[in-house]
Amino acid sequence: MTEITKLTAAALVGHFRRKDLSPVEVTKSVLARIEQCQPAVNAFCVIDAELALKAATASEARWAKGAPCGLIDGVPTTIKDVVLTKGWPTLRGSRTTDPDQTWEVDAPCTARLREHGAVLLGKTTTPEFGWKGVTDNLVTGVTRNPWNTDRTPGGSSGGAAAAAALGMGALHIGTDGGGSVRIPSGFTGVFGHKPSFGRVPAWPGSAFGTLSHVGPLTRTVTDAALMLNVISEPDARDWTALPYSERDYRIGLEDGVAGLRIAFSPTLGYIEVDPEIASLVRAAADVMRDLGAIVEEIDPGFGDPAETFRRHWFGAASKLVDSFAPEQQALLDPGLREVAAAGSAISFSEYLDAVEARNQLGEIMSQFHETYDLLLTPTMPIPAFKAGQEVPDPEIKLRWTVWTPFTFPFNLTQQPVASAPCGFTSEGLPAGLQIIGPKHADALVLRAARAYESACPFRMPDEPNVQH
Repeated sequence: MTEITKLTAAALVGHFRRKDLSPVEVTKSVLARIEQCQPAVNAFCVIDAELALKAATASEARWAKGAPCGLIDGVPTTIKDVVLTKGWPTLRGSRTTDPDQTWEVDAPCTARLREHGAVLLGKTTTPEFGWKGVTDNLVTGVTRNPWNTDRTPGGSSGGAAAAAALGMGALHIGTDGGGSVRIPSGFTGVFGHKPSFGRVPAWPGSAFGTLSHVGPLTRTVTDAALMLNVISEPDARDWTALPYSERDYRIGLEDGVAGLRIAFSPTLGYIEVDPEIASLVRAAADVMRDLGAIVEEIDPGFGDPAETFRRHWFGAASKLVDSFAPEQQALLDPGLREVAAAGSAISFSEYLDAVEARNQLGEIMSQFHETYDLLLTPTMPIPAFKAGQEVPDPEIKLRWTVWTPFTFPFNLTQQPVASAPCGFTSEGLPAGLQIIGPKHADALVLRAARAYESACPFRMPDEPNVQH
């Protein structure tokens, strides 16, 4: 069972084509893996074994005829519980959502996955409406890190990351409005990619507007490229989506980084980083140099955009909370209500100042990438901290944005960014290398991540490291 669940999506498709593994056999193994690991990490809020086996049986019949319906026919896949999925409730981790209603619509990425034959296993956990960088909510409780169940997997796609790390599915949908794919990727040691804004159509629009992206969490870069091929297909419901590109993101993936000019910024010029994390990320930058890239240590030249992000994010949270009746607001996560209250105090003039500051940040990064093909930073400045807390030190009354300073700037700029695992601390907790490209250069980001992965293969946990 464990060996089957370690197989990548790309490998599974090869096995299905050769008929030496069947989608039903694989799905049964993955469902058994979920049954084994779910109690330790709480990665799922919906598990639908019956529907998964039905889809796997249909896939098996198509493969038997040599007529798969798409690129990932039969591959076990999960959906984050902020993304609409026909037949399952999308609670968004919130007590304000009534599960007993008709769920008849797929979001664009869900629809594309289904059209390509993915076997949907269930929905993964999220904090309420994806509002913070860890994964717990008042509906499903606390999600935990596979490397140490006393620690958080990060968020808001923490359930997807925990599932990916433990082989509870090969492909996983995440969303990222301030780091929500990359934070849990960095904390759990999986690969996560935040595509360029609009590359993956999204509908309905996120409460957090043009900060929010949809992207893959996987165990390998190749699987992320394969998944991006599927979920980037067009959907007219998203009027902000980029024009569809028929490119195959697997082509050129092995071209390496020789000759690329890569900037390495260990602190962005203003961030304090845990020494062990700093050492691991510096070693990863050295690997890129050894692979033939021209690596130069330099900061991109912007100051801390935390206030700019806060005005966008907290203001959006205020609008979200205001959309609920008072009796519904009382059901919300107290932290979300506090963030919304702070957002309601932001004046229109302050918001417009933040819009202008965002424009300036985008200009800085656009011009920076005229000189540098890529930018490397840590994904996270710290290793995973105690599960069930919004911040590393709950005595300090700060919000999640304080400890995620490397991720949210690149939601403001809408650039493609990946997080690749780059080793472990002395406590056995993963560190992440963040790879940032110019807008629309998703293929280049994936290519660089694959070059690093080839030199330093990613390692996943065999079992949850349960701490009592």
